Amino acid sequence: MHTNRWVGFVISAAVVCGAAASARQQPTAAQQQPKAAQQNPKVNEDARILVDFKTRVDKYISERNQAKKDAPPLQQTTDPAAIKALYTERSHGLPPGREVFLEPVLGSRSLLLLEGADHLAHRKLMLPAFHGDRMRSYEPLVEEIVDREIDSWPLGEEFPIHPRMQAIALEVILRVVFGVAEGPRLDRLRLVLTELLAETSSPFAQLLGLALRRFGGKGPWARLEKQLREIDDLLYAEIGERRAEQGFEERDDILSVFIGARNEDGSGLPDVDLRDQLLTLLLAGHETTATALAWTFDLLLRHAEPRQRLLDSLEAGEDDYLRATIAEALRLRPVVPLAGRRLSTELSVDGLTLPPGTDVTPAIWLTHTRADVYPEPFAFRPERFLEESPDTYAWVPFGGGVRRCIGAAFSEFEMRIVLREVLTRCELRKASPAPEKIGRRSITLSPKQGTPVIVSSRHPAREPVAA
Repeated sequence: MHTNRWVGFVISAAVVCGAAASARQQPTAAQQQPKAAQQNPKVNEDARILVDFKTRVDKYISERNQAKKDAPPLQQTTDPAAIKALYTERSHGLPPGREVFLEPVLGSRSLLLLEGADHLAHRKLMLPAFHGDRMRSYEPLVEEIVDREIDSWPLGEEFPIHPRMQAIALEVILRVVFGVAEGPRLDRLRLVLTELLAETSSPFAQLLGLALRRFGGKGPWARLEKQLREIDDLLYAEIGERRAEQGFEERDDILSVFIGARNEDGSGLPDVDLRDQLLTLLLAGHETTATALAWTFDLLLRHAEPRQRLLDSLEAGEDDYLRATIAEALRLRPVVPLAGRRLSTELSVDGLTLPPGTDVTPAIWLTHTRADVYPEPFAFRPERFLEESPDTYAWVPFGGGVRRCIGAAFSEFEMRIVLREVLTRCELRKASPAPEKIGRRSITLSPKQGTPVIVSSRHPAREPVAA
């Protein structure tokens, strides 16, 4: 067996804390690094953080295998060729289980839960909202949201930037994705969706979904079910008014694009599908984008040279290094560590064969730190993405294939605007020089302390350019 390509985790019932045992069996970060990298304290700090990433994911896999003792153990790969073979076969399905905790909140028509032809048809209808000129039309509104948030930050006081990134991400979803206008409905949605996001980001979110599915609105789950009913009422009212609005096709928001989208037979998305996709974009896009930004600030504010080069490039009106910075941050700090498939057919790569029915996932955090793909793999070097782009399947923070995150381009677009506005308007530093440790929020791995920063000064927002 090619152990450098596949890592199979078989957790015995006697091992309750499988993460610790697995971490002890793995090479240390220092052992995996080139000697030159070991001499760099910042590289060593980041290497230790990546070991923390691995330990956290080992624990997740241990819990998964304990819960599914009758299922085959989850297999992991770090080989780009194997990942390509896995992701490019369209017939592979999703590992079972996600519907247990996602469906009660997202709904059965969520893109995350659809399979086969139904999934592909929905994806085809939704993709145009996230491409090219359509996305560029969102930029002024996103800038306005970011600038308003920046203006609210205290000067000279420590505060965690992660919650502020969450506030931006939620406002972008409400205004740009949902297209809700200022007024009572926007205010109410902001409140109830903030509460929902707090509920679903907790470490017990999966259990909460399972309990809601099994027991309904009884006992401690009644509050969540009540929240969902109110959210449904607000969203269906917005959808109904939008459909009735004359000329809604001219609007730029994503909901309006979804309503106007048509299949070849002329049919569109019914209201229930629209509701489920809106909540999917909220829950899948809010935490991931906010967390990716918090990790990016943690890296940038600890590495002076890349930060200065980024500032210089922004001042020159360029965005190549900004894009490279985001790519490098997502390489070193993947927000979602696993994105697997259940094999529908045999998977064979370089003499290794796995049978149908096997659950397989890229080990994203290990794939992103392969020294044969990324020299000095633990170093924060955005320029590596300017020098030579890695293999498509060696950089998979958004998954891949037909199930690649549909909002990936939008997430990177939003990150570019936030980073540009914050870095050009604010003089800020990390409250502590130490790298952030890992905290688990539902399925994401986020900065444990929220990336505390201090803003020492702030420049006024730029005047909007007249159309």
